Amino acid sequence: MAIDWHHMFALGESPLGLVIRGTLVYWFLFAVFRTVLQRDVGAVGIADVLLLVIVADAAQNAMADEYRSVTDGLILISTILGWNYLFDYLAYRFPRLRRLLEPREICLIRDGKVLHRNLRREFITIEELHSKLREHGVTDIAEVKAAYMESDGGVSVITRQEKASPDNSEDASPKRPF
Repeated sequence: MAIDWHHMFALGESPLGLVIRGTLVYWFLFAVFRTVLQRDVGAVGIADVLLLVIVADAAQNAMADEYRSVTDGLILISTILGWNYLFDYLAYRFPRLRRLLEPREICLIRDGKVLHRNLRREFITIEELHSKLREHGVTDIAEVKAAYMESDGGVSVITRQEKASPDNSEDASPKRPF
């Protein structure tokens, strides 16, 4: 069986049509992930997961002859990668735009008090919160000055730290650097 090289690399659709299709799908899925599934992904950014899913699907279609040629798939993948790069660049370059493109952190605990409204908003149970605190070595919520759900889905914890007075320290002399 001979390989039809022309069929493999010939365009099956207009390049502009592929770019528009890739753009529309990327924008739609980005908006859905940004508004509905903000925090469910974990430590990997939502845009990263979105990019992987779309590129995998586009590559699969290009490899499985769903498109008429490999070139169609390469144009679609390039469009998706281009949008992802542009959004990352714009979020880095323009702080105002970053607020729109990336979710903000959400305070879960402030001064040892659980903010139940924010837990409900993010569908986090008190058991899940305790689990995250234990990962940071915290066993009592009263020890927490602040805990935040970060934009990547992780939880950061700031504990209360008692300042040692000079009267309590064993050696009050200043430490010399190495």
